[in-house]
Amino acid sequence: MIAFMKSQVMEFMKEEDGVGVIEIVLILVVLIGLVIIFKDAINEVLEDTLNQIKAQSGNVY
Repeated sequence: MIAFMKSQVMEFMKEEDGVGVIEIVLILVVLIGLVIIFKDAINEVLEDTLNQIKAQSGNVY
């Protein structure tokens, strides 16, 4: 019984392909495209956040 279960698990591991290279490349292309499209908005949010951190860091000390 244990040998059968072990063989079934091994077969499952061999059949499982995982994520292919093409899918990873497509995801990266989409992410890079989104960053390029929303670059100005991302910069604005980051600058505002850093300015708030700088302003409030004086209150800690």
